[in-house]
Amino acid sequence: MLKNLEALIDAHGEISIGRIGSIPCAVTASDDDQRYAMLLRRRSESLLQLLERLDTTLAWAWEHEEMVDEINAPREAPERSERDRAPEPMRRRVKRRPSTRRR
Repeated sequence: MLKNLEALIDAHGEISIGRIGSIPCAVTASDDDQRYAMLLRRRSESLLQLLERLDTTLAWAWEHEEMVDEINAPREAPERSERDRAPEPMRRRVKRRPSTRRR
């Protein structure tokens, strides 16, 4: 469980969880060179579910060499029925999965 987050941390990467400006809860995954994922915590999403989603997103980002960014994604005011859905994330190019070799 959470094998991609473990690989990131083993390769000297980091995850951050908490408030970002006016956003009540978000999570980021990055290393010294770049950020791989920035996710917003969804309504009724547990912290464990958020970390599992980050783990899955991190695998996707490495495979596709793109960053997933839900925080800075362009957003318009949502319709009332759409408020619980996450915004379409922005994507940027990133490098492949980091080596787990110790530096």
